[in-house]
Amino acid sequence: MKLLLGVMWLLHWLPLPVLGRFGDAVGSLLFMVLRARRHVALTNLRLAMPELSEAARVTLARQHFQAYSRSVWERAILWWAPQARLRRLIKVEPAVPLADIEAGPVILLCPHFVCLDVAGVAVMFETNLCSIYVQQKNRTFDEVLRRGRSRFRPVQLFSRQEGIKPILRAMRDRLPYFMLPDMDFGDKDAPFVPFFGVPAATLTAPGRIAAAAGAKVIPVVATFLPGYRGWKVTFYPAWENYPGDDVVAAARRMNEFIEERVREAPAEYFWTHKRYKTRPEGEVSPYAK
Repeated sequence: MKLLLGVMWLLHWLPLPVLGRFGDAVGSLLFMVLRARRHVALTNLRLAMPELSEAARVTLARQHFQAYSRSVWERAILWWAPQARLRRLIKVEPAVPLADIEAGPVILLCPHFVCLDVAGVAVMFETNLCSIYVQQKNRTFDEVLRRGRSRFRPVQLFSRQEGIKPILRAMRDRLPYFMLPDMDFGDKDAPFVPFFGVPAATLTAPGRIAAAAGAKVIPVVATFLPGYRGWKVTFYPAWENYPGDDVVAAARRMNEFIEERVREAPAEYFWTHKRYKTRPEGEVSPYAK
Protein backbone atom coordinates (compact mmCIF):
# COMPACT_ATOMS: atom_id res chain seq x y z
CA MET A 1 0.00 0.00 0.00
CA LYS A 2 2.84 2.41 0.78
CA LEU A 3 4.29 1.75 -2.67
CA LEU A 4 0.91 2.43 -4.31
CA LEU A 5 0.48 5.66 -2.36
CA GLY A 6 4.00 6.67 -3.36
CA VAL A 7 3.08 6.13 -7.01
CA MET A 8 -0.07 8.22 -6.52
CA TRP A 9 1.99 11.02 -4.98
CA LEU A 10 4.28 11.02 -8.01
CA LEU A 11 1.32 10.99 -10.40
CA HIS A 12 -0.25 14.08 -8.85
CA TRP A 13 2.43 16.15 -10.63
CA LEU A 14 1.07 15.07 -14.01
CA PRO A 15 -1.26 17.33 -16.01
CA LEU A 16 -4.85 16.29 -15.38
CA PRO A 17 -5.48 15.21 -19.02
CA VAL A 18 -2.56 12.79 -18.79
CA LEU A 19 -3.61 11.44 -15.41
CA GLY A 20 -7.24 11.16 -16.54
CA ARG A 21 -6.34 9.15 -19.63
CA PHE A 22 -4.11 6.92 -17.51
CA GLY A 23 -7.10 6.28 -15.22
CA ASP A 24 -9.28 5.44 -18.20
CA ALA A 25 -6.73 2.90 -19.44
CA VAL A 26 -6.47 1.24 -16.02
CA GLY A 27 -10.27 1.15 -15.81
CA SER A 28 -10.53 -0.62 -19.17
CA LEU A 29 -8.10 -3.25 -17.90
CA LEU A 30 -9.99 -3.66 -14.62
CA PHE A 31 -13.26 -4.14 -16.54
CA MET A 32 -11.72 -7.20 -18.17
CA VAL A 33 -10.04 -8.55 -15.03
CA LEU A 34 -12.54 -7.90 -12.19
CA ARG A 35 -15.25 -10.32 -13.25
CA ALA A 36 -17.18 -10.22 -9.97
CA ARG A 37 -17.49 -6.42 -9.97
CA ARG A 38 -18.30 -6.42 -13.68
CA HIS A 39 -21.13 -8.85 -12.91
CA VAL A 40 -22.45 -6.51 -10.20
CA ALA A 41 -22.37 -3.49 -12.50
CA LEU A 42 -24.09 -5.30 -15.37
CA THR A 43 -26.72 -6.75 -13.02
CA ASN A 44 -27.49 -3.25 -11.68
CA LEU A 45 -27.75 -1.86 -15.19
CA ARG A 46 -30.05 -4.68 -16.34
CA LEU A 47 -32.35 -3.90 -13.42
CA ALA A 48 -32.16 -0.11 -13.62
CA MET A 49 -32.04 0.38 -17.39
CA PRO A 50 -33.87 -2.49 -19.07
CA GLU A 51 -34.63 -0.20 -22.03
CA LEU A 52 -30.96 -0.40 -23.09
CA SER A 53 -29.63 -3.20 -25.24
CA GLU A 54 -27.15 -5.59 -23.64
CA ALA A 55 -24.38 -4.15 -25.83
CA ALA A 56 -25.24 -0.65 -24.62
CA ARG A 57 -25.14 -1.81 -21.00
CA VAL A 58 -21.74 -3.44 -21.51
CA THR A 59 -20.44 -0.19 -23.01
CA LEU A 60 -21.86 1.80 -20.10
CA ALA A 61 -20.36 -0.60 -17.55
CA ARG A 62 -16.96 -0.28 -19.21
CA GLN A 63 -17.27 3.51 -19.12
CA HIS A 64 -18.13 3.28 -15.44
CA PHE A 65 -14.99 1.27 -14.70
CA GLN A 66 -12.99 3.92 -16.53
CA ALA A 67 -14.66 6.73 -14.58
CA TYR A 68 -14.23 4.94 -11.26
CA SER A 69 -10.56 4.22 -11.93
CA ARG A 70 -9.99 7.75 -13.10
CA SER A 71 -11.56 9.18 -9.95
CA VAL A 72 -9.28 7.06 -7.75
CA TRP A 73 -6.08 8.16 -9.47
CA GLU A 74 -7.23 11.76 -9.60
CA ARG A 75 -7.60 11.75 -5.83
CA ALA A 76 -3.84 12.23 -5.84
CA ILE A 77 -4.50 15.78 -7.00
CA LEU A 78 -7.14 16.27 -4.32
CA TRP A 79 -4.79 14.98 -1.62
CA TRP A 80 -1.52 16.67 -2.56
CA ALA A 81 -1.93 19.44 -5.16
CA PRO A 82 -1.82 23.09 -4.02
CA GLN A 83 -5.15 24.73 -3.32
CA ALA A 84 -4.61 27.20 -6.15
CA ARG A 85 -4.43 24.34 -8.65
CA LEU A 86 -7.56 22.73 -7.24
CA ARG A 87 -9.51 25.97 -7.43
CA ARG A 88 -8.63 26.21 -11.11
CA LEU A 89 -9.82 22.65 -11.74
CA ILE A 90 -13.05 22.68 -9.69
CA LYS A 91 -15.97 24.60 -11.16
CA VAL A 92 -18.68 25.25 -8.56
CA GLU A 93 -22.24 26.03 -9.68
CA PRO A 94 -23.71 28.30 -8.52
CA ALA A 95 -21.63 28.51 -5.30
CA VAL A 96 -21.23 26.82 -1.94
CA PRO A 97 -24.46 27.85 -0.13
CA LEU A 98 -22.72 29.69 2.71
CA ALA A 99 -25.73 31.84 3.57
CA ASP A 100 -27.86 28.74 4.16
CA ILE A 101 -25.06 27.06 6.10
CA GLU A 102 -24.56 30.09 8.33
CA ALA A 103 -28.31 30.25 8.93
CA GLY A 104 -28.16 26.44 9.51
CA PRO A 105 -28.70 23.61 10.14
CA VAL A 106 -27.99 22.12 6.69
CA ILE A 107 -27.65 18.64 5.23
CA LEU A 108 -25.53 18.52 2.08
CA LEU A 109 -26.95 15.45 0.35
CA CYS A 110 -24.28 13.93 -1.90
CA PRO A 111 -25.22 10.82 -3.89
CA HIS A 112 -22.58 8.23 -4.75
CA PHE A 113 -21.07 9.53 -7.93
CA VAL A 114 -17.41 8.65 -8.43
CA CYS A 115 -16.25 12.26 -7.95
CA LEU A 116 -17.99 12.77 -4.60
CA ASP A 117 -14.69 13.60 -2.86
CA VAL A 118 -14.44 16.66 -5.10
CA ALA A 119 -17.71 17.95 -3.64
CA GLY A 120 -16.24 17.62 -0.15
CA VAL A 121 -13.15 19.59 -1.18
CA ALA A 122 -15.29 22.34 -2.72
CA VAL A 123 -17.21 22.71 0.54
CA MET A 124 -14.07 22.73 2.65
CA PHE A 125 -12.57 25.56 0.65
CA GLU A 126 -15.24 27.68 2.33
CA THR A 127 -16.37 26.05 5.58
CA ASN A 128 -15.96 23.12 7.97
CA LEU A 129 -18.28 20.12 7.87
CA CYS A 130 -19.13 16.86 9.59
CA SER A 131 -19.77 13.45 8.09
CA ILE A 132 -19.94 9.71 8.69
CA TYR A 133 -16.69 7.85 8.14
CA VAL A 134 -16.03 4.13 7.74
CA GLN A 135 -12.51 3.23 8.87
CA GLN A 136 -10.45 1.60 6.13
CA LYS A 137 -8.95 -1.84 6.75
CA ASN A 138 -5.45 -0.73 5.80
CA ARG A 139 -4.14 1.64 8.47
CA THR A 140 -1.73 3.46 6.14
CA PHE A 141 -4.42 4.11 3.55
CA ASP A 142 -6.85 5.15 6.28
CA GLU A 143 -4.40 7.77 7.56
CA VAL A 144 -3.74 9.16 4.08
CA LEU A 145 -7.45 9.26 3.26
CA ARG A 146 -8.31 11.07 6.49
CA ARG A 147 -5.47 13.53 6.07
CA GLY A 148 -6.39 14.14 2.43
CA ARG A 149 -10.02 14.83 3.25
CA SER A 150 -9.18 17.25 6.06
CA ARG A 151 -6.13 19.01 4.62
CA PHE A 152 -7.83 22.41 4.29
CA ARG A 153 -9.99 22.41 7.43
CA PRO A 154 -10.71 20.06 10.35
CA VAL A 155 -13.55 17.61 9.74
CA GLN A 156 -15.72 16.09 12.45
CA LEU A 157 -16.10 12.42 11.53
CA PHE A 158 -18.52 10.07 13.24
CA SER A 159 -18.99 6.32 12.97
CA ARG A 160 -22.35 4.94 11.92
CA GLN A 161 -22.54 3.09 15.24
CA GLU A 162 -22.68 6.39 17.16
CA GLY A 163 -26.14 7.11 15.79
CA ILE A 164 -27.50 10.55 14.98
CA LYS A 165 -27.02 12.36 18.31
CA PRO A 166 -23.46 13.60 17.63
CA ILE A 167 -24.54 14.64 14.13
CA LEU A 168 -27.41 16.68 15.55
CA ARG A 169 -25.05 18.35 18.05
CA ALA A 170 -22.61 19.25 15.28
CA MET A 171 -25.41 20.61 13.10
CA ARG A 172 -26.59 22.80 15.99
CA ASP A 173 -23.06 24.24 15.99
CA ARG A 174 -23.60 25.25 12.33
CA LEU A 175 -21.55 22.42 10.83
CA PRO A 176 -23.18 21.21 7.61
CA TYR A 177 -23.66 17.46 7.55
CA PHE A 178 -22.15 15.98 4.38
CA MET A 179 -24.36 12.94 3.86
CA LEU A 180 -23.99 10.04 1.44
CA PRO A 181 -27.54 8.66 1.40
CA ASP A 182 -27.82 5.98 -1.26
CA MET A 183 -26.10 2.75 -0.27
CA ASP A 184 -27.62 -0.52 0.88
CA PHE A 185 -26.92 -1.02 4.59
CA GLY A 186 -29.65 -3.60 5.14
CA ASP A 187 -33.30 -3.18 5.99
CA LYS A 188 -32.96 -1.42 9.37
CA ASP A 189 -34.67 1.97 9.04
CA ALA A 190 -34.60 1.35 5.29
CA PRO A 191 -37.96 0.52 3.70
CA PHE A 192 -38.12 -0.82 0.17
CA VAL A 193 -38.56 2.18 -2.10
CA PRO A 194 -38.35 2.12 -5.91
CA PHE A 195 -34.99 3.02 -7.38
CA PHE A 196 -35.23 2.96 -11.17
CA GLY A 197 -38.46 1.04 -10.67
CA VAL A 198 -36.90 -1.74 -8.56
CA PRO A 199 -37.54 -1.99 -4.80
CA ALA A 200 -34.34 -0.99 -2.98
CA ALA A 201 -33.64 -0.72 0.75
CA THR A 202 -33.48 3.06 1.12
CA LEU A 203 -32.32 4.95 4.20
CA THR A 204 -34.92 7.16 5.84
CA ALA A 205 -32.13 8.89 7.79
CA PRO A 206 -32.04 12.00 5.56
CA GLY A 207 -35.68 12.74 6.29
CA ARG A 208 -35.49 11.80 9.96
CA ILE A 209 -32.38 13.90 10.61
CA ALA A 210 -33.79 16.84 8.66
CA ALA A 211 -36.97 16.69 10.74
CA ALA A 212 -35.13 16.32 14.07
CA ALA A 213 -32.72 19.18 13.34
CA GLY A 214 -35.11 21.42 11.41
CA ALA A 215 -32.49 21.29 8.66
CA LYS A 216 -32.54 22.34 5.04
CA VAL A 217 -31.55 19.60 2.60
CA ILE A 218 -29.35 20.87 -0.22
CA PRO A 219 -28.28 18.27 -2.80
CA VAL A 220 -24.78 18.44 -4.27
CA VAL A 221 -23.41 16.36 -7.14
CA ALA A 222 -19.84 16.24 -8.45
CA THR A 223 -19.10 15.13 -12.02
CA PHE A 224 -16.27 15.31 -14.55
CA LEU A 225 -15.92 18.30 -16.80
CA PRO A 226 -15.55 17.25 -20.45
CA GLY A 227 -12.11 17.07 -22.06
CA TYR A 228 -10.25 16.21 -18.84
CA ARG A 229 -10.54 19.85 -17.75
CA GLY A 230 -11.44 19.14 -14.14
CA TRP A 231 -14.64 18.69 -12.19
CA LYS A 232 -18.00 20.37 -11.77
CA VAL A 233 -19.70 20.59 -8.39
CA THR A 234 -23.38 21.49 -8.63
CA PHE A 235 -25.41 22.68 -5.65
CA TYR A 236 -29.15 22.34 -6.18
CA PRO A 237 -31.87 24.42 -4.51
CA ALA A 238 -32.88 23.35 -1.02
CA TRP A 239 -35.82 20.95 -1.10
CA GLU A 240 -39.05 22.62 -0.10
CA ASN A 241 -41.52 20.94 2.27
CA TYR A 242 -39.04 18.19 3.04
CA PRO A 243 -39.39 15.69 4.61
CA GLY A 244 -43.07 16.26 5.28
CA ASP A 245 -45.05 13.82 7.40
CA ASP A 246 -44.12 10.62 5.59
CA VAL A 247 -40.48 9.48 5.70
CA VAL A 248 -41.14 6.79 3.08
CA ALA A 249 -42.48 9.39 0.67
CA ALA A 250 -39.41 11.51 1.48
CA ALA A 251 -37.16 8.54 0.62
CA ARG A 252 -39.03 8.08 -2.67
CA ARG A 253 -38.51 11.76 -3.47
CA MET A 254 -34.79 11.39 -2.80
CA ASN A 255 -34.50 8.34 -5.04
CA GLU A 256 -36.34 10.11 -7.85
CA PHE A 257 -33.93 13.04 -7.59
CA ILE A 258 -30.92 10.72 -7.72
CA GLU A 259 -32.37 8.89 -10.73
CA GLU A 260 -32.61 12.19 -12.62
CA ARG A 261 -28.98 13.02 -11.85
CA VAL A 262 -27.82 9.50 -12.81
CA ARG A 263 -29.45 9.79 -16.23
CA GLU A 264 -27.45 12.99 -16.77
CA ALA A 265 -24.10 11.23 -16.14
CA PRO A 266 -24.87 7.50 -16.12
CA ALA A 267 -21.28 6.24 -16.30
CA GLU A 268 -20.32 8.16 -13.16
CA TYR A 269 -22.73 6.52 -10.70
CA PHE A 270 -21.50 3.73 -8.41
CA TRP A 271 -22.83 0.77 -10.39
CA THR A 272 -20.29 -1.57 -8.79
CA HIS A 273 -22.10 -1.26 -5.44
CA LYS A 274 -24.71 -3.96 -4.73
CA ARG A 275 -27.53 -1.46 -4.47
CA TYR A 276 -30.19 -4.18 -4.61
CA LYS A 277 -28.55 -6.77 -2.35
CA THR A 278 -31.19 -6.51 0.42
CA ARG A 279 -34.40 -8.04 -0.88
CA PRO A 280 -37.96 -8.31 0.36
CA GLU A 281 -38.64 -11.59 2.14
CA GLY A 282 -38.70 -14.49 -0.27
CA GLU A 283 -36.81 -12.75 -3.09
CA VAL A 284 -33.50 -14.16 -4.32
CA SER A 285 -30.46 -11.88 -4.61
CA PRO A 286 -30.18 -10.59 -8.18
CA TYR A 287 -26.40 -10.96 -7.89
CA ALA A 288 -26.50 -14.72 -7.41
CA LYS A 289 -24.92 -16.57 -10.33
